[in-house]
Amino acid sequence: MSPEHDISVLTGLQAARALSAAGRQPHLLYWSKANQWYEVDPAVEAIGFKDGVPTRSTPLRLVVGPGGGFLADGGALRKARALELSAAIVCCHGSPGEDGTLQAALNLAGIAYTGPDHQAAALGMDKLAFGAVVRAAGMPVLDREMVLVEDGWAPSFAGPYLVKPRFGGSSIGIEAAADAAVVVQLARTSLHLRPGAVVEPYRPESADLEIAVRTWPTLALSAISKPERAGGRIYSYRDKYVGGEGMVSAPRQIDPELPGETAKLVREHAARIAELVRLRGVARVDFLLEGEDLYVNEVNTIPGSLAKHLWAVPPVPFIELLDTMLEEAVRRPAFAWTVDGADGSALRSAGTIDSKLG
Repeated sequence: MSPEHDISVLTGLQAARALSAAGRQPHLLYWSKANQWYEVDPAVEAIGFKDGVPTRSTPLRLVVGPGGGFLADGGALRKARALELSAAIVCCHGSPGEDGTLQAALNLAGIAYTGPDHQAAALGMDKLAFGAVVRAAGMPVLDREMVLVEDGWAPSFAGPYLVKPRFGGSSIGIEAAADAAVVVQLARTSLHLRPGAVVEPYRPESADLEIAVRTWPTLALSAISKPERAGGRIYSYRDKYVGGEGMVSAPRQIDPELPGETAKLVREHAARIAELVRLRGVARVDFLLEGEDLYVNEVNTIPGSLAKHLWAVPPVPFIELLDTMLEEAVRRPAFAWTVDGADGSALRSAGTIDSKLG
């Protein structure tokens, strides 16, 4: 149920196809726009989803609690059966698959999964909170403020401005604005900005830089990528995903020539962000470069195509990325709760509830 629904499908199909080609037998689980789950044929093509659920799909239920998981209907005379899964490769982009909602449900269902836990996922999806954490850690970020939808409100810095969904990704909903009045109007009227918007300076001459992070078996960084875009134009959803092989075929320079110590700083900041956000699996960190000034832009905790196109120098096969993500999911679970400290002492000494209300 995300503006990035279609890209989630494409990422999931790529992962399923790579696993099948390597002799695995993946279950391909589809989360529909209507908030329903299905198991679909791992060999299905993208066109099979254009009208919604592919034909010959099996309905599933995601059940939390002991004995939970993804359950398929057993029919009139049989009990519903849970799919036997070693771990789930999460390929969902945008809310609620990337913002911690799905991760929390999988925690409660006892299913191991790749990518961030629910807390790291929520931080990565919140542009305002993520920017504040990065700034507090001493890394450079552009000014970024929450948009207040009030007459007369204005950012504390000069325009022109870039207005972004606070809880979104893939450049969907991003708009340029000449002044504060336009910022407020966009935040009031845009479907993508209404749940919350942030504003930052618009730097049309800046360049985008990307680097991927792997967290298993040890922290590793990919090549640096410089996506190509026309001067002054936002690196858009269409640039990233529409046409060819999506992000794999989008025009970019791998390990471009960069000024000064930019490449070194990109790597240092990416490694620090992996630690701060507690990344898992494969993530992507995005930067802006203006002249010799480098700024951290955002972290994409579940990147398009799982950032397989960035592992080019030296090359890392996609199946190796998937295998290491799955190994991490099983050997280092995302989250575990404890009841240590809940020893009943507060309950024994509590007296009556009526006395507390009084």
